Order: sequence, then structure tokens, then C-alpha cells
Amino acid sequence: MAIVVTGSLTQGVLMMHLRKFWLILGLLLLALSGVAHAADDDDGFRAPTPPRLSFIDGEVSYSRQGLDEWVRARLNLPLAEGDALYAGAGDNFEVQFGIRSFARAAENTQLSLVGLEEHYIHFKQSNGLASYDIRSMEVGDTLEVSTPYAAFIIEHPGYFRVEVGSRETHFITYHGGRASLTTADGRSMSIYPSEEIVITHGDPARVATYAAPDPDAWDRWNDARSDHLGESVSARYLPSDVYGAEDLDHHGFWRVVPDYGPVWIPHGVPPGWVPYSTGSWVWDPYYEWTWIDDAPWGWAPFHYGRWVYIGSYWAWAPGPVVRRSVYCPALVAFLAHDHDVSVHIGIGLPGLWWVALSWGEPILPWWGHHKHRWHPRWDGWGGPRIVNNVVVKEINIINVGDIHFRNASVPRSILTTSADRFGRERFHATVEARYRHDDFVPMRDEFPVKPSRESLLGGAPKGERPSRAISTQPVVSTRPPRERTLPRKVDTGGVQPQEKTAPRLGVPQLGSQGKPEFRYVKPPPRREEGKPDLPRPPFGEEVGPERRPPPAPPRFEEMAKTRKPASSGITPPQAAPSGGVRVPSVDAKPRSRSLPSPGVSPPMAAPRSETKVQPIGPAPKQQSLPGKPANETFGGRG
Repeated sequence: MAIVVTGSLTQGVLMMHLRKFWLILGLLLLALSGVAHAADDDDGFRAPTPPRLSFIDGEVSYSRQGLDEWVRARLNLPLAEGDALYAGAGDNFEVQFGIRSFARAAENTQLSLVGLEEHYIHFKQSNGLASYDIRSMEVGDTLEVSTPYAAFIIEHPGYFRVEVGSRETHFITYHGGRASLTTADGRSMSIYPSEEIVITHGDPARVATYAAPDPDAWDRWNDARSDHLGESVSARYLPSDVYGAEDLDHHGFWRVVPDYGPVWIPHGVPPGWVPYSTGSWVWDPYYEWTWIDDAPWGWAPFHYGRWVYIGSYWAWAPGPVVRRSVYCPALVAFLAHDHDVSVHIGIGLPGLWWVALSWGEPILPWWGHHKHRWHPRWDGWGGPRIVNNVVVKEINIINVGDIHFRNASVPRSILTTSADRFGRERFHATVEARYRHDDFVPMRDEFPVKPSRESLLGGAPKGERPSRAISTQPVVSTRPPRERTLPRKVDTGGVQPQEKTAPRLGVPQLGSQGKPEFRYVKPPPRREEGKPDLPRPPFGEEVGPERRPPPAPPRFEEMAKTRKPASSGITPPQAAPSGGVRVPSVDAKPRSRSLPSPGVSPPMAAPRSETKVQPIGPAPKQQSLPGKPANETFGGRG
């Protein structure tokens, strides 16, 4: 802006123009300040990626904070703070909480997610056997494991085994793992690699250190599974922080097409299958309505990227590889019938409609801060930003009501269900055939369906409940969990959640039964280079001779003489682990239909009988896959 002052202007007029100038300059600075604050809020909008239930052997149950119900857990369940998982006799499960970081719990073990923040994750293990296999860890990341008599702080990658018994707690480090512990009476100690810490329960507890024993069958199975998951072909096409790349290897094909680059096409889906048609909507305490697909590969394609329709195939396009991806609860556009937009959405309508987002299209978020809701964003996407087939930039003004989603014009792609079923049960969505696609506009008002108690659990059937002694076992923690109550939007069926106050260190937090859930202690200081470690636990009394050192690694010539033909998968050890823990087989036929076998490539299993899939439409004509095989054209990630 320029102000030109001529010689004929009087002093009063000059002062008036100067006042206008400073007013406009002040408004401009205020606007720029508002943009900066909006950017800060934008960063805060992106919460940490939730851990996912990535493996189930048998039937595993889970419960959500605020409810006293246990239901069957489903594969690819996103975990929220306060969620608890339990594996009964002969069952076990795996939780992925990092790029190559896994928590695996054996039978008769309960594992709870206490806290989830940027660079910090907190598990509660009140009993049983669990392993925490961390292959990579960024500087500043912290994993805390709370047990009844000590809290363990892990800040370095490695393999950590935690076994909580009735009299003793064992903590073992392998593969260079380092950690620290803090007992219930406030003592902090360092744990070195290849050590076993034995905590004898009592008041106070007695702590001793030993040389780590040889790994047993449980440890060897954990190693084999983590090694196998790290060798994924699909990972070359995805951002490094996207979970579930290994699931895509066994259930689809990668192709390279001119308009979209590498795309993934699932095989074994029913005829007429449409994305976001088989699964359920679950209410997440933070992300609100979240999609859980029935497919065993249903994590990455439904929380990242976009879906495109090529010929007669639905293909998932992850888009360009970015340094940091953003998780979304679902990548769909919720639609409203244009005729009823003037009326409050949801009143008198038969149900809800949604359609999968296509290449480069924005999402209109229904979660998060109120000022972000229903405003276009490109979360889960790192490619060009497209609205109505036009590339948009930051300066473009977008009218939400004028957005036309490309996939809506694909025949039989708009899905619907009745409002009384949405979020309350698993279902097979039906295709909207009563209206034309141009009769719909994007939903941009308050979501028409309110969550209920059933929505918190996704309408899952009842599962095995752990004993009350396990659920109410108090544990030691260095950080109080963030207190959360059920949101006001949730219909609790007349049950009002109890108001809680923020706990203080040294003050036990009482649970629903009047027993303390956590005993808070002061956390140990972070270890920095050049500073001495914490005191070490005393050496325990060894029984018998010292454990023999491991054999030296074999030479290549020795390996070549004994090399056997490569098998299609991993054969776990046959020896039974100590303590009677059953070790699952990596290549064995899964006991649960939701368990994928990493060593084979079966077609997608049919859903359970209660959610029997009916074909949405006629099977597409058999055609050759579009584009060229990705392994013939891929030139590297650059």
C-alpha cells in the first residue's frame, strides 16, 4: 500500500492519512499474528498416531476407559488412552506403537495403554509375560512400563522382557537394551544390556541383578516375528512412519500407472466391493468416529492415502512419499442430501452417506478443535491438493458447499446405512441407488449421530473378562495419566462417569473399587552423555557356575556347508517356553480368522457369519490389471 502526499494537503488532512496508515498497518500485523497462531494450532491438531492391535492369536478381549465391559478385540483396532487388552489361556496378541516397535503379551496377561503423547508412551502390565521389542527409537523418545512393584523407563532401543508373578518381577534386557527402574519406595537404578533384574515383592521390595539367561522359545519367536515384519516389499512405496506395510505384501499387487504412480490393488475381495463398505464405525475418545475395516490389511489403506477407481478396479494410492505422515480416523467425505440441507441434517433422513476420498482431495474433519471441523485439510496426504479436478494453493479460497468428490460419480460408490445402526454394530454398508450423485453436498454441520455406550466398543460381542484381582492390581508409575471422562456427547445410558481430580506424586489414585490403581514416584533423571549412571542393583547370589558365554559367530564357510534350502516362512522353535507359555507359530494356520499368516499369501478371508458379506453389485468383467508391475518400473525412493 502506498500513500501519496501532495503539497496542497493541510496539516489536518496529513494527520488523518497518517492515522489511517498506522491503523491499516496495525490490522495487517494483527492478521499476520493470527496466521502464525493458526499455524501453531494446526500443529497441535495432529495428535500422535494411535497404537494398533496388529496381531491376534486366539480370542483377545479389550475394555475402554469409563466402561466396565469386556468385548472381543478386532485386528487393526486403534488404541486410545485407558484401553486395556487381555489374552486368556492359550491366546496372545501384539501391539505396534512405532515404526519397528512392538509390545507382545502372552496368555493370561493384561496390558493397558495408560498414556500416549508425542515422544512418550506408557503401558501398564499388572501381571503375566510381555515383551517390548524396540528396533528403532528417536532421541527423546520414552517408553514407560508400570508393574506392581516398579516402573521401568526405556530410552534406548533393544529387546525387553517383563514377567510379573505373584512373588517376583523379572526384567531382562537383550540386544543392547538399556533401561532404568524406580521402585515403589522411590529408589532409582540403572539396568545394563544383557542383565536380568529380579524384584522380590515386599515392603520394601528387594532388587538384585543377574546375567541375562539364554533366550527361550518365547524370546526367539519374538525375534523371528520382528525380523520378518521388517522385511516388507510394500515399505518402499510408503512413508517410513506408516504401519501395516507388511500386511499389503500378502493381499494385493503393486502397479505403476501414469496418473497416480505406484498404486496397490487388493485381491480376494468380494465382487462389487467398495472401500469403507465392510467394517464398523467406532467412537474414539479423541478422533471420534473411526473406521475399522474387516480386512486383515485394513490399516494403512483406510488411514492414509486415497482410493482411485481405475478401469474396473479400486486401487489405493499412497501418493508421494513424505517425511512425516498424518494419521486420520477415516479418509471419507460424509454427504448430505441437497434437498434437505436447509433442514437440520439428520432429522427425518433414512441414514448417513459417505464416499472414499479420491486422488488429492481434502478431508472435512469431524473431530478435533471446533475451529478445524468441516474445514478442508489434506491430512494423510503428501501429494498435490486437488478440489474439483483443479490443483489449489494456499491462497485459494474454497467454498465447502461447492466441492464435488470425484469418487461419488463412480457407479455404486456412495455408501449408506441407517442412523440406528451407525456406530452401534458391525455391518455391511449398502449402496445408495435412490439418488444421483449430484443430489449430494458435503456435510458441513454438526454430525447427525450421537455416540452411545455401544459406539465406544463398536458393537463387538462380549469377550473374556480378566479376574478382578488382575484388573485392580495397583502399579508404580512416574507420571500421572491424563484424566479423561466420557465426553458429554456419549449417551451413557443413565450412568454418569465419576468426576476425578488430577493425582499428585506420592498420592495413590483410587479406582472404581476403592483400591489404589497407581502409586506415583519421582521419575529418574534422563541419562545424558558424560554423566554417570544411576546406582546399580547389587549382584544376586548365583547358584552354580556362571553362565557360559555364547558361541562365537560362525564363518561364512561354515554357514555354506550347513545351509539348507530357504523355506517360505519362519519356523518357530519347538521347545516349550518356561512358565508354560504357549508360543504361537508364525506360519501355522491361525486360530482366529482375523490373523494373517506372514509366511503365506492367502486371499482375504470371509467375514464372520454375523457379518456375512453380500455382493454389492455384479462382479466386474475380468480385465488385466492396469499399468505395469511396480517391481519392473520402480526406480527407487530417491
